[in-house]
Amino acid sequence: MAGGKLTPRQKMINLMYLVFIAMLALNMSKEVLSAFGLMNEKFAGINTSQTEQNAKLATLLGQKATENPGFAQSLALSKQVNAATNEFYDFIEGVKNNDILKDFKPEGGVLPYEAMDKSNIDEKWFAGDKYSARGNEIIGKIDGYKNKMLSLFGKDVKYKPLVEKINKMFNTDNVKDREGVSKLYLDYHYKGFPAIASVAKLTALQNDLKTLENESYNIFLGNAYKEAASMKNFQAIVVLDKNAYFEGETITGKVVLGRYDKNTVPTSFNGPGKIENGQAVISMTAGGVGEHKLGGKFTFLEDGKSVPLDFEGTYVVVPRPNSANISADKMNVVYRGLPNPMTISFSGIPDNAVTASAPGLSPAGGKGKYNLNPGSGTEVTVVATGKMADGKTVSDKKLFRIKGIPAPQAAIGGTIGTQKGAKSRLQSSQVTAVLPDFLYDLKFQVTQFVFKVPGQASIVVNGDRVNAQCVAALARASKGDQITISDVKTKIVGEGSGIQTKTAAPAIYELQ
Repeated sequence: MAGGKLTPRQKMINLMYLVFIAMLALNMSKEVLSAFGLMNEKFAGINTSQTEQNAKLATLLGQKATENPGFAQSLALSKQVNAATNEFYDFIEGVKNNDILKDFKPEGGVLPYEAMDKSNIDEKWFAGDKYSARGNEIIGKIDGYKNKMLSLFGKDVKYKPLVEKINKMFNTDNVKDREGVSKLYLDYHYKGFPAIASVAKLTALQNDLKTLENESYNIFLGNAYKEAASMKNFQAIVVLDKNAYFEGETITGKVVLGRYDKNTVPTSFNGPGKIENGQAVISMTAGGVGEHKLGGKFTFLEDGKSVPLDFEGTYVVVPRPNSANISADKMNVVYRGLPNPMTISFSGIPDNAVTASAPGLSPAGGKGKYNLNPGSGTEVTVVATGKMADGKTVSDKKLFRIKGIPAPQAAIGGTIGTQKGAKSRLQSSQVTAVLPDFLYDLKFQVTQFVFKVPGQASIVVNGDRVNAQCVAALARASKGDQITISDVKTKIVGEGSGIQTKTAAPAIYELQ
């Protein structure tokens, strides 16, 4: 670690998650998707280098075993570690290629990152709220690799750090999100993520494998100190001045060299976090929406003197994503006469800097909440305008179709369609009307209906229950006759009471 900072690998992982949060906030801008692609390339490059380094360590271990028989057991163990790691590594590569990347054609040898903004694995890995066969296969492979590695290292105390890391890296237990909801491992890490994000995370998982293999070789060789001091453990780290940008902004930052060394422990630390294993683990509550600075100071003891090392960084807070931006293009519908609720906002812009307009649109209380009560016509356009922190404005609009409330269905005793029963039940049942599976919970009151017994004249009934004429007609009906309740007139009670309703679909009652 250079001055107690994070490892290059951990920096990259942290940056990937920060960019993912920014991606949600910025509605998956092209720049953010490309950033994920570049991260995937970076991880892939590191994996290649790590594979080459691991091969050199394996060769060196083989030479040591030739020179000293005491290394024979470690050599045999290293070959099993390598075989298990390569098998799992290749499986993950197959998952990336067969489950995700086969849907995207490289352009000039480079994946179309900007087009990989949707998940294409949800239906492959999940079946409802459970895993599919493929999902279970992936979890089985992760658990199988973990159990294999644990069985190899056993309870030998010198492998305890590796055992702890294996249990942590490949723990597939359910994960609680920030809301405290327990989710399946793959659900929490991959479900709903953009395809390029899932690829990057799988490549990062492959990096975990290569790193674990490398650390095991170092323990086998007993050269962990030598490797830690080697320049090949240094990594060029990109440190941007902030972690989220709007389109058109100038991206500024720097590139530094750094490494992680758990033996370089500061004598004191002042900042938003605490020291754990030689590194400062940041833990703080994000401020309001906008750009914020964070900083502090390390103090190290060198040649008997205290050496201070200040650090400073920035981060950008964006509105918390509490719902996905999902829409069915053919289903953008609002209903005439009803206060259709809407949430209107711009990612990355405070709600008090967003305005919206449309015929019949009015604030409904709460951040970004509106009601749209459309009038005449068949379409209505909602226009939203947001003012960014730099004073520039951005606007967007969306077209909605206006539809009337569909006709309800007549029900006898609360049951729609065709049903069977005794005459007495029909005589005592109330005729009602319902609108199944409608977005609004509307209450209909039946005001009139037509009562028809086969072979007899139709009876017009005012109200919602059969009258004396209906009872007399029923007395002359026979078993098996189908009584029809049709031409059902209704009115809405409560919300939507001013809307003229359509004639309800009929109900059939077969006498038994």
